Amino acid sequence: MCLAVPGRVMEIAERDGTRMAVVDFGGVVKDVCLEYLPDLEVGEYAIVHVGFALQRLDEESARRTLDLFAELGLLQEEFGDPWEAAAGLAGTEERQ
Repeated sequence: MCLAVPGRVMEIAERDGTRMAVVDFGGVVKDVCLEYLPDLEVGEYAIVHVGFALQRLDEESARRTLDLFAELGLLQEEFGDPWEAAAGLAGTEERQ
Protein backbone atom coordinates (compact mmCIF):
# COMPACT_ATOMS: atom_id res chain seq x y z
CA MET A 1 0.00 0.00 0.00
CA CYS A 2 1.21 3.50 -0.70
CA LEU A 3 -0.23 6.15 1.61
CA ALA A 4 -0.35 9.91 1.43
CA VAL A 5 1.34 10.83 4.73
CA PRO A 6 1.50 14.19 6.52
CA GLY A 7 4.96 15.53 7.29
CA ARG A 8 6.64 18.66 8.66
CA VAL A 9 9.06 20.60 6.46
CA MET A 10 12.43 20.82 8.19
CA GLU A 11 14.63 22.33 5.43
CA ILE A 12 14.14 23.68 1.91
CA ALA A 13 16.74 23.92 -0.83
CA GLU A 14 16.94 23.95 -4.60
CA ARG A 15 18.57 20.84 -6.05
CA ASP A 16 19.28 20.60 -9.75
CA GLY A 17 16.69 23.28 -10.47
CA THR A 18 13.97 21.62 -8.37
CA ARG A 19 12.63 22.95 -5.06
CA MET A 20 13.11 20.15 -2.52
CA ALA A 21 12.50 19.76 1.21
CA VAL A 22 13.65 17.54 4.02
CA VAL A 23 10.40 16.38 5.65
CA ASP A 24 9.88 14.67 9.01
CA PHE A 25 7.12 12.04 9.09
CA GLY A 26 6.91 11.43 12.82
CA GLY A 27 10.56 10.47 13.12
CA VAL A 28 11.20 9.20 9.59
CA VAL A 29 12.95 11.85 7.48
CA LYS A 30 12.74 11.86 3.68
CA ASP A 31 13.47 14.18 0.74
CA VAL A 32 10.31 15.56 -0.88
CA CYS A 33 9.69 17.52 -4.06
CA LEU A 34 7.85 20.85 -3.55
CA GLU A 35 7.04 21.62 -7.18
CA TYR A 36 3.28 21.30 -6.55
CA LEU A 37 3.45 23.55 -3.46
CA PRO A 38 6.12 26.12 -4.33
CA ASP A 39 5.13 28.48 -1.49
CA LEU A 40 5.40 25.87 1.29
CA GLU A 41 7.72 27.05 4.07
CA VAL A 42 9.89 25.50 6.79
CA GLY A 43 7.73 24.50 9.75
CA GLU A 44 4.58 23.93 7.71
CA TYR A 45 2.92 20.56 7.18
CA ALA A 46 1.94 18.91 3.93
CA ILE A 47 0.39 15.70 2.69
CA VAL A 48 3.08 13.79 0.76
CA HIS A 49 2.53 10.99 -1.72
CA VAL A 50 5.30 9.16 -3.61
CA GLY A 51 7.79 11.90 -2.79
CA PHE A 52 5.66 14.91 -3.77
CA ALA A 53 4.08 17.42 -1.38
CA LEU A 54 0.49 17.66 -2.62
CA GLN A 55 -1.50 19.69 -0.11
CA ARG A 56 -0.80 22.02 2.82
CA LEU A 57 -2.14 20.75 6.16
CA ASP A 58 -2.58 22.35 9.59
CA GLU A 59 -0.42 21.04 12.44
CA GLU A 60 -3.28 19.58 14.50
CA SER A 61 -4.62 17.52 11.58
CA ALA A 62 -1.12 16.34 10.70
CA ARG A 63 -0.37 15.21 14.26
CA ARG A 64 -3.73 13.43 14.64
CA THR A 65 -3.18 11.61 11.35
CA LEU A 66 0.40 10.63 12.20
CA ASP A 67 -0.71 9.35 15.63
CA LEU A 68 -3.49 7.30 14.04
CA PHE A 69 -1.18 5.89 11.34
CA ALA A 70 1.38 4.96 14.02
CA GLU A 71 -1.31 3.31 16.18
CA LEU A 72 -2.48 1.24 13.21
CA GLY A 73 1.09 0.31 12.24
CA LEU A 74 0.72 2.03 8.88
CA LEU A 75 3.86 4.17 9.24
CA GLN A 76 6.00 1.09 9.75
CA GLU A 77 4.26 -0.57 6.80
CA GLU A 78 4.88 2.50 4.63
CA PHE A 79 8.43 3.36 5.73
CA GLY A 80 9.65 0.16 7.38
CA ASP A 81 11.56 0.01 10.62
CA PRO A 82 14.78 2.05 10.21
CA TRP A 83 16.50 -0.03 12.90
CA GLU A 84 15.67 -3.27 11.11
CA ALA A 85 16.87 -1.80 7.82
CA ALA A 86 20.14 -0.67 9.42
CA ALA A 87 20.61 -4.09 11.02
CA GLY A 88 19.95 -5.76 7.66
CA LEU A 89 22.57 -3.58 5.97
CA ALA A 90 25.09 -4.30 8.70
CA GLY A 91 24.53 -8.02 8.25
CA THR A 92 24.99 -7.70 4.49
CA GLU A 93 28.26 -5.80 4.86
CA GLU A 94 29.65 -8.41 7.26
CA ARG A 95 28.97 -11.21 4.76
CA GLN A 96 30.77 -9.52 1.88
